[in-house]
Amino acid sequence: MIENQNIKLKPRLERKRHVAKTITWRIIGSIDTWLISWILIQFFGENSQEAGEAATYIAGLEVITKTILYYLHERVWYNLNWITDNQKLRHIIKTISWRLVGAIDTILLVFIVYYCLFNTTEGASEIALSIFSIELITKMILYYFHERAWFASNFGVVKSTN
Repeated sequence: MIENQNIKLKPRLERKRHVAKTITWRIIGSIDTWLISWILIQFFGENSQEAGEAATYIAGLEVITKTILYYLHERVWYNLNWITDNQKLRHIIKTISWRLVGAIDTILLVFIVYYCLFNTTEGASEIALSIFSIELITKMILYYFHERAWFASNFGVVKSTN
């Protein structure tokens, strides 16, 4: 019964809030992906120019795919109606679910970019798994603080008058 009462107190979030969160996260996430990709692709043997080109394609494609996926993730989580006194726990679980979606997307993008740029997927698995391993840490930390910052923001929040 208490959970139902909490749901009634849930503020309505306007779509512009989800769009703004999507854009701010995508900027942070794409910069992180570009840096990690560029460093790793160079480390695994490509020259600086090829590494920069591949990293730019991975991060650029990610802007498109992850913007769509992130917006959908935001809408799903908003519709879950899961309110708890411990919002930090909710943000941790949301962070993990987003990281799983993001990791799958990044791995697929690495294979696509490798195939298109280098006409082979040889080496792509090492790069993809390395990016995944590093991003698992960096992106979860960045995403958690991004969530906490937006939780403190009232942008796009319509509080109920009841």
